Amino acid sequence: DAVRAAFQAHPGEIACVITEASPGNMGVVPPLPGFNQGLKDACAENGALYISDEVMTGFRTSRAGWFGVDGVVPDLLTFGKVMGGGFPAAAFGGRADVMAHLAPAGPVYQAGTLSGNPVATAAGLAQLRLLDDAAYAKVDAASQQIQAMVSEALTKEGVAHTLQNASNMFSVFFTDRPVRNYEDAKGQESFRFTAFFHAMLANGVYLPPSSFESWFVSTAHDERALQKIADALPAAARAAAEATER
Repeated sequence: DAVRAAFQAHPGEIACVITEASPGNMGVVPPLPGFNQGLKDACAENGALYISDEVMTGFRTSRAGWFGVDGVVPDLLTFGKVMGGGFPAAAFGGRADVMAHLAPAGPVYQAGTLSGNPVATAAGLAQLRLLDDAAYAKVDAASQQIQAMVSEALTKEGVAHTLQNASNMFSVFFTDRPVRNYEDAKGQESFRFTAFFHAMLANGVYLPPSSFESWFVSTAHDERALQKIADALPAAARAAAEATER
């Protein structure tokens, strides 16, 4: 509604709408069914480009990113993280008619010091070629197992929490309510995460250092790693339960 109101208030002045495909910078807040399609429709109706940031979700939530999950294909997409294979690399792409505006075919010049860096590009290609169906199945299964273990440990200690996921990307919010926006995310008891984080770290498990971050899982999370997480969770859940706001 807010986007449609903005278009109505500024007719012909909005060039594009840029959004995360499935937000991960306030914790994982997956879009409700129809949300991304609504954004795309609003853009199309008003002559604006719909640009989707898939830096987190691209090649992680599925082989095609989040647009491969919800089926909404943006006009332009941005990618990073996974596609670099551990090296700094990023990319963007989209509709042929829009990309045709780039030099040398068109007048828009795009370049950078590390654009097309051969080492990062080679690493990224190797990574993407290795990400077959078996790799995604392993990552998805590990994510589901970790989520279940975290919820079980926190529930046992009576800690209010909500787990939300976008495919294998997930977050733990220290609240008993669904998180649908940034205000909801800020309403959680973040002080409990601080205690939870340090207790996990003391037992050799390094979590994202903020309650507003996504948890990422990789093919390196084998049974040994999952067991280490399981062993660290009881103490961390107790620490979260005993934490007080300062």
